[in-house]
Amino acid sequence: MTELDSLVEAARSSFAQAQTPADLENAKALYLGKSGRITEMMKGMASLSVEEKKTFGAAVNVAKQGIEAALTARRQALADAELAVQLKAEAFDVTLPGRPLTQGGLHPVSLTLERIEQIFGSMGFEVAQGPEIETDWFNFTALNTPEDHPARSMHDTFYVEGGHLLRTHTSPMQIRHAVQHVKRYKAQLEAGKGMPEIRVIAPGRTYRVDSDATHSPMFHQCEGLWIGENVSFKDLKVVFTDFCRTFFESDDLVLRFRPSFFPFTEPSAEIDIQFQTGPLAGRWLEVAGSGQVHPNVVRNMGLDPEKFIGFAFGMGPDRLTMLRYGVNDLRLFFDGDVRFLSQFQ
Repeated sequence: MTELDSLVEAARSSFAQAQTPADLENAKALYLGKSGRITEMMKGMASLSVEEKKTFGAAVNVAKQGIEAALTARRQALADAELAVQLKAEAFDVTLPGRPLTQGGLHPVSLTLERIEQIFGSMGFEVAQGPEIETDWFNFTALNTPEDHPARSMHDTFYVEGGHLLRTHTSPMQIRHAVQHVKRYKAQLEAGKGMPEIRVIAPGRTYRVDSDATHSPMFHQCEGLWIGENVSFKDLKVVFTDFCRTFFESDDLVLRFRPSFFPFTEPSAEIDIQFQTGPLAGRWLEVAGSGQVHPNVVRNMGLDPEKFIGFAFGMGPDRLTMLRYGVNDLRLFFDGDVRFLSQFQ
């Protein structure tokens, strides 16, 4: 047996003894590495004659190929062994019945938002969507809440770069939608022909720094706006009463409008409801804020408050969902517990 044959056998023996990929790579370095046996033999060819280089070089190449073949075979054997261990550890009974594919469904708050949009849609209200990162102008100033106004303390929120903030209510969409509406019918207004009424709701996510059993830093709101030349507080009462009775499917639901203050409406009122039957019977529950749109807000929409008048309201779909389904902790809507959410499918 030649020296090269012995070298190939030694390499095969070393590879066979390697129990891990790391051990195998260490053994490879002894024979095929930069300082390995094969490399050293190739360096020694410099002192040989041309004919000897041809003969010895060919023999070294054959030996190198034999070592590389043994290395590849051992690598595959180690990989197969590792796979076998993994398959054994992850084995499963193929005779077991398959897992059924469960059908997903909408979140309870999403169900409420769809219901709100459907009810107001039947009354002729459009649905407006807008940015959740707002400017100070749309979120506060245009809604008659200038800087340092006391009402801003109730809207402690999250500010981002560039002077923007996460909107504290969806009321900015009232301004955005109204401004676009006025632009659309600007020529008619200038010609004294009037324009179609603004009738819109704006559902969406809002943000405030608040968190307890009845509040969340992220929550939902739905604002409503109806602006025209002859829209009164009476229309607000009729619209919202009809909405509440339809939403809760209760014709004996009683509403009261309790005087309050909002900077963007004057006069303003909190809206309370009272169920006549069921577990909540006899209790007054606050569900919304409302009022006649303040003249300053009407001006910021690009309209003349002497000619156009209307009402606005804002309600919390999260609270409406709690009342409709009897949920007593708002945080359940955001925990993502499938056991809770599956009850609404």
